Amino acid sequence: MSGMVPYLNTWTNYIVSLIDRVSLSWTGGWFSWTRQSDAMLRNIEQTILSCLKTAYKRFYVDIGSVVGQCDKIWTISLNDESPKTPLVMLHGMAAGVAMWCPNLDALAATRPVYAIDLLGFGRSSRPKFSSDAEKAEAQWVESVEEWRREVKLDAFILLGHSLGGYIATSYALKYPERVQHLILVDPWGFAEKPDNSKIYEKHQISIWARMIVQPLLLLNPLWAVRAAGPAGKWLIHKTRPDIARKYKAYIPDAETVIPEYIYQCNSQTPSGESAFHSMMHGFGWAKNPMVRRVSRLDQSLPITVLYGSRSWVDNDTGQLLAESRSADNTFVQVINGAGHHVYLDKPELFNKFVLEACARADDAPIRVPKIVETTDNKPQSNSNEDINEVPAS
Repeated sequence: MSGMVPYLNTWTNYIVSLIDRVSLSWTGGWFSWTRQSDAMLRNIEQTILSCLKTAYKRFYVDIGSVVGQCDKIWTISLNDESPKTPLVMLHGMAAGVAMWCPNLDALAATRPVYAIDLLGFGRSSRPKFSSDAEKAEAQWVESVEEWRREVKLDAFILLGHSLGGYIATSYALKYPERVQHLILVDPWGFAEKPDNSKIYEKHQISIWARMIVQPLLLLNPLWAVRAAGPAGKWLIHKTRPDIARKYKAYIPDAETVIPEYIYQCNSQTPSGESAFHSMMHGFGWAKNPMVRRVSRLDQSLPITVLYGSRSWVDNDTGQLLAESRSADNTFVQVINGAGHHVYLDKPELFNKFVLEACARADDAPIRVPKIVETTDNKPQSNSNEDINEVPAS
């Protein structure tokens, strides 16, 4: 769902079609028909993760009052007893931990893997973020740092897709001593926004679509999913049927299960989505683009950037990184035939390049933390709301 720019015409077509299909009744409680619940999200997530062959755990990590009063981050972990450098994975906008199911077995074969629902998304807490772009970004960074403290990871490999790549880079800027290797997968929010005329020309957005879309930019990106009530799943399936189809190799009934999962993730309070909206400058760009700051990244920090050759994301930033940093610790790879969802479009190649980056992190000297932490009054144990072990086959 995070690759929205090329699909503006599709969105507007289906919004109009949706209005034609239903009779909106403000007195009939249309908005109350939205069927979502924590239990439904939990069950559909478990259905997706049942395709994994590796034993895994699911649990909440209490991070305290980073944004709200008692924030919790939903986490899954695999092979967490391995002595190798852990890999931490941050998903993109509107996604959740289950979207990594094509990759988790391969990535966890050699090391601990942690995937989290970013604060404000999936099963994590949904506090009210700041409406200021820089403050919202900082809140996300601190939520990841507090999660790290509670899980007790000294150093790790940090991977982020799309919005997750933006947050991962911001985290590496503030806490470089914690990141052994930064892996950016089609990261959102790096390039400067071009003129609107160039955007319209590149994506062939019609005049009438522009007239409809421009006012919608004032709303949260997935407002239509919630406004559609019970038709939200239908809207997701119709706008991005390609995503569900690509999960068919892993999940029975993927064309039903995946839209249901995305719907359940995004029909709840749009906390993270609102934070994203406050940070964006149009769907595809950030108010504070990372290209202005990447030069401040620790020069000794190894970075791998993976782009899809068919993605809407501008990969000029990857080239800029390669040109401004040592060739020994900067790796930019464009994966032919992949779109924005590189991990799903070309999972074997994605897994291969990520594992190569992880191996480089294992072989490199440990980046010794610069900050010595003292014992505080925070709880030392995680709140394990739900632990599921899938027997290895």
